[in-house]
Amino acid sequence: MIVRRLRDLRRSWVWMMLSVALWCLLWGGLDLKNLLGGLVVALAVFVLFPMPPTGHELTLRPLRFTRFALRFLADCTVSAVQVGYFALRPGPQPPSSVIAVTMASRSDFFLTFTGVLCTLIPGSVVVEAQRATGTLFLHTFNAGTPEAVEKARTSVRAQEERLLWAVGRREVLEEAGLR
Repeated sequence: MIVRRLRDLRRSWVWMMLSVALWCLLWGGLDLKNLLGGLVVALAVFVLFPMPPTGHELTLRPLRFTRFALRFLADCTVSAVQVGYFALRPGPQPPSSVIAVTMASRSDFFLTFTGVLCTLIPGSVVVEAQRATGTLFLHTFNAGTPEAVEKARTSVRAQEERLLWAVGRREVLEEAGLR
């Protein structure tokens, strides 16, 4: 089993190099000791705790990915300004809600990544993800009316759709009803 995992490391070399780079950053510099230590730790982690394969679901579309990234940064900026405004203004805080959003894709990868993206945008946080139903439950800020709740759901679905178009393979897009 360990031999098979060592063979599987060939497909993870990019992630291992990123792990070694992160290790060197955490230890404050690039020297031989940090480089070798990071390589040993990365090898141990990747052999003892293998990740399930996800490459069969991904393909990069550069223009769509650029659009996705720019829109994500714009969403983060607008949301941060809104949260900052509500935090500093006098008066009562706006109501919040926990909403359920069913994802278009049934992929674990896209469910997880969409949840991470939604959590990174200020004003929302994932409180639960149900893999079996493909549903994210999010605590959303400023969603006290049915219209605001539906707007938040639409925003999460649009985020997933942009992500799918940016890195999802044709089969994943077809499964999600986007092709």
